[in-house]
Amino acid sequence: MLSPSIYHVLLIAVCAYAYWRGRSDERLAATLCVIATIATRIMVSPVTSRYSSVEAGVFAVDLAVLVGFMFIALRSDRFWPLWVAGLQLTTILAHALKAVDFALMPQIYAAAARFWVYPIFLIIVIGTWRTNHRRQYHEPPLLG
Repeated sequence: MLSPSIYHVLLIAVCAYAYWRGRSDERLAATLCVIATIATRIMVSPVTSRYSSVEAGVFAVDLAVLVGFMFIALRSDRFWPLWVAGLQLTTILAHALKAVDFALMPQIYAAAARFWVYPIFLIIVIGTWRTNHRRQYHEPPLLG
């Protein structure tokens, strides 16, 4: 996994782009990522026992984020939020895997729970770019 500082730089860049060029869907998804990052930092176990058992607090945050992404997907007229919700569902499955197999190594559990955020960031950026491109080149200009 990437270092926390690289993660935070990516988070800031994705959110800045979504707020600058995106519509409400992109901005809401970016806001959800920021809130999830803060909440995860609060809810994660101490370093000595981190990911050695099911991270109930992180699971709760991930579940809330899944609900948020599903809300965006259900009200959006774009396709990218479905991908984001689906990838968030795979994060939930990482928690389920640890619940089923307690012998799962903490490093593997942590990697499985964190990996999908990077493709989610990429999809938010692509969705923002496509939204901005569509707005610039396919919508009629405003009169007035």
